[in-house]
Amino acid sequence: MLIENKGIKTNTFYVPPFELSVGEIVVLHLFNEQHFYQTEMFLKDIFGGKTKDENVVVHKSLTFVEHFIQPKLRRLFYPVTVGEYLKKNANFDNPYATKIYEIDWINENTKVNTLPGNPRRLLSLYATLSKTNNIVFDLVTQDPKGAEETYEIVKDVVKNGGSAILLDGFENLKNDCSKYIELQWT
Repeated sequence: MLIENKGIKTNTFYVPPFELSVGEIVVLHLFNEQHFYQTEMFLKDIFGGKTKDENVVVHKSLTFVEHFIQPKLRRLFYPVTVGEYLKKNANFDNPYATKIYEIDWINENTKVNTLPGNPRRLLSLYATLSKTNNIVFDLVTQDPKGAEETYEIVKDVVKNGGSAILLDGFENLKNDCSKYIELQWT
């Protein structure tokens, strides 16, 4: 068991109890409400072991698949390339580190800020998966096809000994996960 949640309660919401073990995907439905982002950041810090909660035992911290954000000045004058991003964020001993190059038009010199939502999200996902197979992720900024592709990649990783928590705003994956938990607003 990696995560043992006995119920996370705040002033605004309650996450019912659940456990996460190797080989499982937990979909945590946060609803697509105005507080989605704040709730997501709060929960990713708990599951990542950065914030302690008396009702959550983190036996092994999960890594959040971060969104690529670049300061405006850097974006204008010296944009980050895919190669530079991977050198900083990926483990090249793992095949996921270079998996983004399977997309024909992406190479080391491609500027990350020119990537649309789906490939940009895949870049972050592959970099994270090159370091760990225990993740917390979301499908924000992705269209339905890209979200489906990302979810299939994560399912494959989980099937091969990983684990994941999806922080999602929609309920379309309700029947395609190990456990489905709905956040309750208080």
